[in-house]
Parts: sequence; structure tokens; C-alpha cells
Amino acid sequence: MNELNPIATGVSTALPRLGEIGLANFAPYLMNRIMGRYNATIRKEMAALGLTTPKMRALAVLSVIEGVQISELAVYTVVEQSTLSRALDQLVADGLIRREADIADSRATRVFITEAGRCAFETLWPSMAIAYQEMFAGITQEDRRTFVATLQTMLGNIRKHDL
Repeated sequence: MNELNPIATGVSTALPRLGEIGLANFAPYLMNRIMGRYNATIRKEMAALGLTTPKMRALAVLSVIEGVQISELAVYTVVEQSTLSRALDQLVADGLIRREADIADSRATRVFITEAGRCAFETLWPSMAIAYQEMFAGITQEDRRTFVATLQTMLGNIRKHDL
């Protein structure tokens, strides 16, 4: 990726400034606004279940991927490991997840969703699904597939983990 980075390669090229691009055309800004709005939309329902965004993200991942290592869960949830660790402690205390030693690696811990955790997530899921559908209102299925494929390519471009 260094060939694209003029600072790393020592090549002096004029990069456009944010003011030239404009916030309305700067994808990271738009993605942050979208995710901020999505999280705000479901915040009330999360709070009613005693969940925060990191807790909700952990339950969402664990509802799909059973027994993930904590280090992998941090990548999937896009939550700092220290923040995730505190959220997991609370989820264990609430009986929504359980931790188990990794059979293959005694240094690692795997996390599993409990029935209570699955129930809490399934209670929240309709609000998440509706907010998700609202984001794509007026967008054709073809454009939606193209958009998601573009996001997957972008993630691959910047990915630091194999997940």
C-alpha cells in the first residue's frame, strides 16, 4: 500500500484537501454519520435491555459466530480490547455470555452467547433490522448489492486482520 502513500514513498504529489473534497463527498465522514444515526436509532431499545453499543455488537457477533476468541471478537465488533473486556465482564455478570478456555490454546479464551443473551439479542433485532431497512429506503436491490460489495472491497483494502 505504500505505493499509494506519498509520505511513505517520498513522492511529492498534491493531495486534495478536505475542503476541496467537501464533507458531503468524504466517505469516512458519511460512514460515521450513518453509523452514528443507526446507533442513536436503536439506543433506547438497547438501554431498555441494559445494553450499550459494545455489548450489543458483542451479542450480535456471537449470535452468528459461536465460540469466538476474545481477540477476534474485538476485531469483529470494532471495539478497543479494553472497552470490550469491560463489556464482556458485564455481559457475563448479566448471564448473557459465558467464557471458556480455548481447548487448542490455553492462553486464549472463547466467548459464547447464552440462551438469555440470545433472547436479549432477538428482542433487540427487530429495531436493528428496521433501522437497517430504513438506511436502504429508495435504493434498488442491485445498488444495495453493489454498495455492500464496494464496502467489502474497501474493508479488504484497509484490513489489518484476516477476519
